[in-house]
Amino acid sequence: MRIDLNSDLGEGFGRWELGDDEALLAVVTSANVACGFHAGDPLVLRRVCERAALRGVVIGAQVGYRDLVGFGRRFIEVAPEELTNDVIYQIGALDALARVAGDRVRYVKPHGALYNAIVHHEEQARAVVEAVRLYDPDLAVLGLPGSVWLKLAEQAGLRVVHEAFADRAYTPEGTLVPRRQPGAVLHDPDEIAERCLRIAGGDPIPAIDGTPVRIAADSLCVHGDTPGAVRVAEQVARRLSAAGVSLAAFARRGG
Repeated sequence: MRIDLNSDLGEGFGRWELGDDEALLAVVTSANVACGFHAGDPLVLRRVCERAALRGVVIGAQVGYRDLVGFGRRFIEVAPEELTNDVIYQIGALDALARVAGDRVRYVKPHGALYNAIVHHEEQARAVVEAVRLYDPDLAVLGLPGSVWLKLAEQAGLRVVHEAFADRAYTPEGTLVPRRQPGAVLHDPDEIAERCLRIAGGDPIPAIDGTPVRIAADSLCVHGDTPGAVRVAEQVARRLSAAGVSLAAFARRGG
């Protein structure tokens, strides 16, 4: 068995630092790099792309709503054409910085409220799919299994990658528990590593109410802004490796 391990990086802004990008890049196989709309500035983003390229970590564009103040975690009712152009703009900006660093963007993952919205919001999901298709139809797209976003992406001929969250609680329906609810974010590295091992093996995990729920995943996400994120990522990597699960990026470098 093998699985990808990804994390959200490049989420600092100016003098404000968030997460330990350098330490996480030593563990993960894919980096969801912010694109300046919910977090990140050109200095931060270029530095992350350079470090990722040096370590052989695959670079993905983490696109979101135009919401620096809310860190992209607030839903915004935006016209489809505007959203499509916003996403193209973000992918293009990060791709330029990645190319200067000696690599390129190889996949797209929506961030925060946009990620959650396009699980069910067909109009916005279609707008994001259109952005990826127009910019580069060879880019893979990362998202929640069963989401409208991945369904429409697959219909458009894009490569879809199913994602599970190492440090987030799930509802019995297989969606993420909203962050505002108690227990939505997990913190115990051992508990998280055990859940990841079960997901990688195709076994069910307990939803927030204890109901068994099976999450099909090609990639596991550890949030870079969560306290103790590095320790969590390291424990997940160790546990998977000890069980014979190889960590490998779903998007290959080269070409």
